[in-house]
Amino acid sequence: GTGPSDASPDEGVVEDLPLIDEKAVEQLAEGLISHYLPDLQRSKSALQELTQNQVVLLETLEQEISKFKECNSIVDINALFSEAKLYHNKLVNIRNEMMMLHEKTSKLKVSGINI
Repeated sequence: GTGPSDASPDEGVVEDLPLIDEKAVEQLAEGLISHYLPDLQRSKSALQELTQNQVVLLETLEQEISKFKECNSIVDINALFSEAKLYHNKLVNIRNEMMMLHEKTSKLKVSGINI
C-alpha cells in the first residue's frame, strides 16, 4: 500500500527547514563559545596543574627509588664493615698469639736454650 509507513523518515524534512540566517548562526556560535569557553579554560588549567603534579610526583618517586638503591648499597657496606671487624679480630688474635710465642721464645733464649 501507499500508507504513511511507506514514506522514508527523511522525506519532507528539507522542505520544512526555513532559510538559514547566517548572522543568526554566527551569533549562536559566539553565544555557545562564550558559554563554554570559561569551562574549557578552567579544564585546561586544571589539566595543566594535574600534569605538573604528575611531573613532581614522578620526580619524587625517582628520588625515593634512588634512596632505596642507596639503602641497598648501605646494607652492602654494613656487611663489609662487619666482615672487616671479623677479620680485624682474627688479626688481633693472631698478633696476640705471635706476641705470646715471641715472649716464650725470648724467655727460652734467656734461659740459655738455643732454638
